[in-house]
Amino acid sequence: MKLIIQIPCFNEEKTLPETLADLPREVPGFDTVEWLIIDDGSTDRTVEVAREAGVDHIIQQPHNQGLATAFLTGMEAALHAGADVIVNTDGDNQYNAAGIPALCAPILEKRAQIVVGARPIASIEHFSPVKRALQHLGSWVVRKASGTDIDDAPSGFRAIHRDTASKLYVFDRYTYTLETIIQAGRMGIPIVSVPIEINDPTRESRLFRSIPQYVFRSAKTILRIAVLYKPLRFFSYLSALVMLPGLIAFLRFLYFYAIGEGDGNVQSLIIGSTLIGAGTLFFVAGLLADLVAANRMLSADIRGRLLRAELKNAALEK
Repeated sequence: MKLIIQIPCFNEEKTLPETLADLPREVPGFDTVEWLIIDDGSTDRTVEVAREAGVDHIIQQPHNQGLATAFLTGMEAALHAGADVIVNTDGDNQYNAAGIPALCAPILEKRAQIVVGARPIASIEHFSPVKRALQHLGSWVVRKASGTDIDDAPSGFRAIHRDTASKLYVFDRYTYTLETIIQAGRMGIPIVSVPIEINDPTRESRLFRSIPQYVFRSAKTILRIAVLYKPLRFFSYLSALVMLPGLIAFLRFLYFYAIGEGDGNVQSLIIGSTLIGAGTLFFVAGLLADLVAANRMLSADIRGRLLRAELKNAALEK
C-alpha cells in the first residue's frame, strides 16, 4: 500500500519547509509514504525548497491556474505514481499533519472512500464571526446538495482512495472542496469526516483579500453549486417564486371580472400573465439545465474511465 501526500503550492517558499518538516514518512497501514508538490506557477523558490527537502515528486504548471486545477493535477500525478491513497494538505501548514493517520484510518478500514478533516471552527480564534457563519452555511448547503453528513465541507485536509480519485472532476477554478463532496454524494461514494487539529496561521489567506471578497466568492460558489448540481430544483423554486404573485394577480383580476369590475383591473391581468409566463420560462430553463447537468456528469464519468484505462495500461507496461 502506498500513500502519497500532495501539496498544491503557489509561492510557498517561506512556509513550505515547516509544512514538509511536519509530514510523516511512515503511516500505519502503508508500506510506503511519498510526498508530491504541485507548483502552480510559483515565482519564488518553492520548487528549490521542495527539492532540498527531499520531495519525491514535483509537478510544475507553466503558469498559475488556480487551486482547483492544481488539486486535480496532483491527484492524476499521484495515481500515475502508484498511490493507493492520496492525502491533500495545504502548503501554509494550516493543518496539523499528526492527523494524517486518523484521516486515512476509515479508508484502510473500508468504511469510506473519502475522508474530510473537520476543523474546530467554533474555537478557531483567527476566524471572524462572519467567516465562521459562512463556513457553517457552506457546509449546510453542501450537506443538503450532496446528501452527506460532512461537518466541515470547506476543509482541504482530506484523504481519497485511488478508485474515487480517478472519478472526481472539478468544474470550479476557485475551489475544489465543496464540489468534490457533492460529486461524491451524487455518485454514492462513501464519505465521512474525522476531527483534526490546525496550526497557528503562518500567513493571510490567498483565496480572498478581505471579508467582503470572501462573502462574495463564497456566495457565488454556493449559488453556482446549487445551479450546477441541482438545476431543476433551483429553477423550480425560482419559477414558483415568480409564478405565485402572478397567480395571485391573475385570480384578483378574475374575481373583479366576475363581479363586473374587470375593466378597471386590467393591470392585474397583464402583471399576472407576465409573471406566469416568466415562471414558465424559468421552469423550462431548469429542465434544460438538468439535461446539461446529466451530460456533464456523463462527461466526468467518461474521463474517469479513460484515466483508469490509462493507469491500467501503464501498469501492464511496467
